[in-house]
Amino acid sequence: MLDIAKSERNKRISEGGVFKSYLTTEYGVEIETESFQYKISFYNEHTIRVHQTSHSQDCNPYSVVQSPKKISFQVEDNDNSLVITSESLDVVIDKSPILFTFLNKDGKILNQDEPGLGIQTQGEQKTIYKKLQSNERFVGLGEKTGPLDRSGNGYQNWNTDHFAYDIEADPLYASIPFYIGIHNGLSYGVFLDNSYKSHFNFGASNNRFSSFSVDSGDMDYYFFNGSVSEIIQSYTWLTGRMSLPPMWSIGYQQCRYSYYPDTEVLDVAKKFRDKDIPADVIVLDIHYMDEYKIFSWDKERFPNPDQMVDLLKEMGFEVVVICDPGIKTEGKYLPYDSGKKEDVFLKYPDGKYYEGEVWPGWCHFPDFTKEETRSWWKDMMKSYTDIGIKGFWNDMNEIATWGQMLPENIEFDFEGEGATTRKGRNIYGMQMARSAYEGASKNLDGKRPFILTRAGFAGVQRYSALWTGDNVANDEHMLLGVRMVNSLGLSGVPFSGYDVGGFAGNGQSNLFARWIQIGAFSPFFRGHSMINSHDSEPWSYGEEVEEISKNYIRLRYKLLPYIYHAFVQASESGTPVTRSLCIDYTTDDKIYAADFENQYLFGDNILVAPLASDQRYGKVYLPEGEWYEFFTDEQLAGGQEMIREYALEHLPLFIKASSIIPVYGDATQNSKNVGECLELHFYAGTDHSSTEYYEDDGVSYESSNGVFHRRLIEFAPSQKEIKIKEASGNYNSKIKKLKLVLHGFDQNELNNWKHGSIERKCYSYVQPISNFDPFEKDHRDNLKSENVFSTEIAYTNEEMVFNW
Repeated sequence: MLDIAKSERNKRISEGGVFKSYLTTEYGVEIETESFQYKISFYNEHTIRVHQTSHSQDCNPYSVVQSPKKISFQVEDNDNSLVITSESLDVVIDKSPILFTFLNKDGKILNQDEPGLGIQTQGEQKTIYKKLQSNERFVGLGEKTGPLDRSGNGYQNWNTDHFAYDIEADPLYASIPFYIGIHNGLSYGVFLDNSYKSHFNFGASNNRFSSFSVDSGDMDYYFFNGSVSEIIQSYTWLTGRMSLPPMWSIGYQQCRYSYYPDTEVLDVAKKFRDKDIPADVIVLDIHYMDEYKIFSWDKERFPNPDQMVDLLKEMGFEVVVICDPGIKTEGKYLPYDSGKKEDVFLKYPDGKYYEGEVWPGWCHFPDFTKEETRSWWKDMMKSYTDIGIKGFWNDMNEIATWGQMLPENIEFDFEGEGATTRKGRNIYGMQMARSAYEGASKNLDGKRPFILTRAGFAGVQRYSALWTGDNVANDEHMLLGVRMVNSLGLSGVPFSGYDVGGFAGNGQSNLFARWIQIGAFSPFFRGHSMINSHDSEPWSYGEEVEEISKNYIRLRYKLLPYIYHAFVQASESGTPVTRSLCIDYTTDDKIYAADFENQYLFGDNILVAPLASDQRYGKVYLPEGEWYEFFTDEQLAGGQEMIREYALEHLPLFIKASSIIPVYGDATQNSKNVGECLELHFYAGTDHSSTEYYEDDGVSYESSNGVFHRRLIEFAPSQKEIKIKEASGNYNSKIKKLKLVLHGFDQNELNNWKHGSIERKCYSYVQPISNFDPFEKDHRDNLKSENVFSTEIAYTNEEMVFNW
């Protein structure tokens, strides 16, 4: 019996196969074993693919948008191993059994297969075991609950409708099997490119290995090396980056399940304008539809939807409508009749359409992995786009049905290759988002649509923003939402957010005030609440909370040029809008601590330290460097923990020294009404810094044809110089006046200011709130530094240089 057990153990250890032969290709190496073929391919200097396959490949065709690239590499064949050497990465492949070790150019191990376990199979399931490195941390994996550092935890990827999920629930709505490992000053990334159910173990219940496994299909993963920032850039290069969204979609959006009839929708919009609270979007939940049937309107509640949309546009609002994938099985209902005729619905193996029950009743579901279905969906969407709707919120697309037991034998087209639910479920929401994005883009004749999705997979960022589903109105969910959005940013999804105020349950006034403050520093900013719950508009919790809400929503709009630039960065490099501190301060152990893991950078320079709604003393950690308290200009040294008192209206915000923060001084009703004055706020420091001011029409794709206004802004403290470079692009800027605001500068330094008058000024980013000193227009007594100065000049496209 012992010999049999030993034989079985040795067989399992050798599941990766024993080396037979290899072939050098133009992109890497192909290895033959007795059971598998391994294809090792370079996609760029920092990205290498390891694909274990049998002769019949089973791959995911949807996530990766790049092909292998020719780079310089060498292969050395030793007795016991192959060594692949490139300019930035070395790969050692043990021959018996096949094991992989990845090293940087200093010969340090980034990641290696666990020698005693390696690659194993159990039936269709394949698992790779990786040796745990000393003090190894893991971050990313997209929409997951839990801490920033995922070491010691395990996760599953299987898109699941999970109403009012627990703060430790797993899995949730979206699956992004990409993570970053960090240890000993090194970092690497792994993307498991397989859409079957997958499992990740980051040292959960063991101290020997991390692992990732797939329930079926090929073991196919990409390995990235570099800094955390470089790894995110490489991953988003591989899986694609977001297009710039319409400017209005990054303003404030107001939703409820549900606003009806149309008179209530218009009344909500009017209240925003009457109360002088900026907002760009009214969102319609499922009650706008006729018996919840998509592509229809309830004739009593919304008798003239085109007229309602026009009236909202006159008030400066865009409309976003919810779109569920279920098509009610009802004759004389156009999407049903047309869908059957075009044969677009998911089927059982015997050819009958799958039918599941959801909001409209029994429904068929479009197969978005079929090109003809995506084209059909575009045609169906014309009923919305023809009346001026440009925003589409994809919900229930996990697929969610009553009973939560989607049959696994449903057949998907998969671009003619064929698959079942086992392979198609995780990809369904992403392909619905793709259909909405591609369809709306074509229907809107050059205008950018806004697409929001609940379910998704790696690469969904190319088509859609993502929100974290049906959260709960409590502090735990508020702070969990922050971590989830930060994790999504680490995982290639820069446009994400949460339901501000909480969707399920009734939150208290303090909670709403704190949540809307934090939400103002989230990429996607939407208030949303559930039917039969407390109203959750900014004015719903009394005058004090209304004033706090107004202040932070206005602050959001003032910061639009700063935020829009962060979206430009996301579209060009994959850098997220909200940035976990592990991106810029990877080796600082403090940022992973429970007290500080929720902190993040919003854009390049604003540090946000979220507090719970009942906290009046906040424990804050400022990383290395020099910082300014946002509202008081108090200068603070980094590398320290602080306990500071914060009134309800005061969210802890800090600015890096040497930062440049562009601000619209006259932002009022919405993203279109931002005035003609651009304020540039410079914070004294010792480091050279730069940013860009970027402007386009905010609604079209013409920026890809050079119709933009873009200029580099440089701050060189050692040279006592501010330089605004000549504008590039063919867009006529709306800006007519430039205002420079200098924070932390010494009066004596500015005696030689060479450009017009400069005056000491007490500057406030926000409007006053009665009895709240930090927000008074003249709050010099609350300023820790009086050294705030400003000057105004005409704005021109030529280079402008300021010296002192």
